[in-house]
Amino acid sequence: MKVIVGKDLLSANAGQAGENRVLFNNNRVTVINLISAPGSGKTALLEKTAELLRGKLKLGVVVGDLYTTRDAERIERAGVTVVQINTEGVCHLTADMVARALQEVSLDQLNLLFIENVGNLVCPVSFDLGEHAKVALLSVTEGSDKPAKYPGIFREAVATVISKVDLLPYTDFDLPACLEEIQKINSDQQVFITSARTGQDLSHWCAWLEQLAAGKAKGNNLASR
Repeated sequence: MKVIVGKDLLSANAGQAGENRVLFNNNRVTVINLISAPGSGKTALLEKTAELLRGKLKLGVVVGDLYTTRDAERIERAGVTVVQINTEGVCHLTADMVARALQEVSLDQLNLLFIENVGNLVCPVSFDLGEHAKVALLSVTEGSDKPAKYPGIFREAVATVISKVDLLPYTDFDLPACLEEIQKINSDQQVFITSARTGQDLSHWCAWLEQLAAGKAKGNNLASR
């Protein structure tokens, strides 16, 4: 009887992730793995990003969700190429899931591809999908202690987006303390303090994405391209 352990699963995933990355590189498309807890505002961020980058970059999104196509439908209405992955209860995307989804995407027509991972700050961090960069998203409604409680994603991310900052006056979110925690965990990353509702700092976020797509952005774990 063969016993499958976590190390075996990650090893198999790494092989497919490497194949995905070769495919991305061959098509000259930059890929971002967007990771957050449920309800942090990933879809709203992507909608606004698509709006602001229209005519500048050609975007695609692979949407990971447990069930439904609601997020994918919202992003598609923003004029973006979208492919839905329903994991049916699995708490993260795998490189194999992404590989199958890529069969529905014309990568050579894109500059930037987002993988909107399943809402979870733990499991998705361990699974390489072949992306060039991980980006963490944290909303002010979640609490400023999340970086300390879930350091893995903030350690791996080349950027952290703090969202829903327009709600800051109505929460007890300690922004300076949160920024200090992020700095302690990973000082070599970009931090954007944003609101999809008001547009705060989204211009800087989009400018950074343009630099990333052009290979000019700085980060601590950008894969070789």
